[in-house]
Amino acid sequence: MKKNVISEKQLSAEAACDYVKDGMIVGLGTGTTAEFAVRKIGKLVRDGLSIRGIPTSNRTKELAEAEGIPLIDFSESMFIDLTIDGADEIDGNLNMIKGGGAALLQEKIVASVSRAEIIVVNRTKLVDQLGVFPLPVEVIPFGWQVVFNQLESLHGNPDLRLNKGKPLVTDQGNYIIDCHFRKIENPKLLEHQLNMIPGVVENGLFINLCTKMIIADGEQLTVKDRN
Repeated sequence: MKKNVISEKQLSAEAACDYVKDGMIVGLGTGTTAEFAVRKIGKLVRDGLSIRGIPTSNRTKELAEAEGIPLIDFSESMFIDLTIDGADEIDGNLNMIKGGGAALLQEKIVASVSRAEIIVVNRTKLVDQLGVFPLPVEVIPFGWQVVFNQLESLHGNPDLRLNKGKPLVTDQGNYIIDCHFRKIENPKLLEHQLNMIPGVVENGLFINLCTKMIIADGEQLTVKDRN
């Protein structure tokens, strides 16, 4: 079963790379599925493709550098032609929960300035309603307990994400609180409510950012565009 899941991730990720064209600025996602896309883009670059990449995490930056992908930052461009990334959950309206890999802040910044955002997943990530996967909320370390209390009042059933018994620290030096909402009735409203809490840097609800989803189910690929 595990072998099949991995092959589906690779199938969807590499299919998205067909949309990468010469001269593009490409957002490079984070996570096990996005890594397949980064590796494929690296091969295309070594075969002569001319692109520049903007990574969404330190981990992706290291992989892209190892693959020989030329990298830039936002001092060189304020927009991205195409981003390829994964998702922890995605619904039929192409709204997502992201941040299982603790890169949600950079992922959302990159997505927000992308002309196209292709999300690559396997069938297990597609849900009727968001909320089964814990929703990550990135917070500054100072006063995280206050934010935690506010998330409890929103019935988020929060947990501070740990790494070896200590708070996990993101690339930006922040903490992550995972919220177990189970069912999110109004993702857009919840995104606003979370970001209004002092101390919250960003949350893992990605609303109206995905423009195309590629789903792998066995050897079958399905492509869905945002309406």
